[in-house]
Amino acid sequence: MATNFIPYGRQTIDQDDIDAVVSALTSSHLTQGPKVTAFEQAIANKVKAAHAVAVNSATSALHLACLALGVTQDDWVWTSPNTFIASANCARYCGANVDFVDIDPDTYNLCPKQLANKLAQAKQQNRLPKVVIPVHFAGQSCDMKAIHELSQEYGFYIIEDASHAIGGRYQDSYIGDCRYSDICVFSFHPVKIITTGEGGMATTQSARHAKHMRTHAQQGTSKDAEDLITQPGDWYYEQHTLGFNYRMTELQAALGLSQLNKLDDFIAKRHTAFAYYLETLKKLPITLPAQATDSNSALHLFPILIPKEHKKARKAIFDALRSAGIGTQVHYIPVHTQPYYQDLGFDWGDFPIAEDYYQRTMSLPLFYEITRSEQERVVSILTQALQEHGVLS
Repeated sequence: MATNFIPYGRQTIDQDDIDAVVSALTSSHLTQGPKVTAFEQAIANKVKAAHAVAVNSATSALHLACLALGVTQDDWVWTSPNTFIASANCARYCGANVDFVDIDPDTYNLCPKQLANKLAQAKQQNRLPKVVIPVHFAGQSCDMKAIHELSQEYGFYIIEDASHAIGGRYQDSYIGDCRYSDICVFSFHPVKIITTGEGGMATTQSARHAKHMRTHAQQGTSKDAEDLITQPGDWYYEQHTLGFNYRMTELQAALGLSQLNKLDDFIAKRHTAFAYYLETLKKLPITLPAQATDSNSALHLFPILIPKEHKKARKAIFDALRSAGIGTQVHYIPVHTQPYYQDLGFDWGDFPIAEDYYQRTMSLPLFYEITRSEQERVVSILTQALQEHGVLS
């Protein structure tokens, strides 16, 4: 690997972040302390949600969200095939059946028109979903108003998988306010917009959903007086359900609080870098990511598409960039094509738009600290690779 390797995504850690973690490390609590509560409140305040529940990963948050909405065996949960496997696996953890809705060819998000058609068919078959999980791919919101209107007609819950989208906006509001959903989930993995190392957060306007998620994240236990059958002393707790250890640590929360202070700056810098790519790559024979007019993306990724007639050259172009120290990546392998989901009956050809997208896409490096010279290098090497492999004449 080249010594001057440019990754597709990377965290930004400054002295304020280090100081915040050191302060937590030397405090009286390393877990179950005040920093986690403060981080939850800060996220809730930022996105204008009534409640926020911090956990150890977005995958855990998705699982808790499914549990809070009562997902169980024989239920159906639908999501996008263009996502990481966690968006579907969370339903399988609950014993539910999973299905997918093909994507919009412009935004690569779950398509409301495809969803409407599939719902009409499912109603005739008495197989409507209990939950739909739209994924805000690359940081851009799905058409949540349209999806919400369908939920009112067909009676399903909505979990927004906003793992890519903290700091993004939809209709002038921060993603996470749950205006058009029941629960929204964020990821704080190091390649995302802000990081806690690993970590996730679920936001909701429902006190009942929040309490359910919080209880399940803490082994199904509670010390709240209102939940206890008996109250022999301050040491006492009760387990009323089978839960999990999904807690976030104080160190993670301290880092998250520090990172959250820089969220808007992180987003603004990504928009500057994104705009440079749009301007410098617009003459190349590739498809650049489209941006909906009703949203302001968090810009987690910069996916490009190789022309259909040259899709077999994608691997050679990918390898050329990697060999030159450009950390391109593919987001994502369609979930339904994974062996596990093929064992459940899915196969290639089931969701052709997502499959075509996958066979032609690659993501270019995009992160807060990427420099103009690094972007120039990405553009130069990509242009050369397109020429060498017959895409650019």
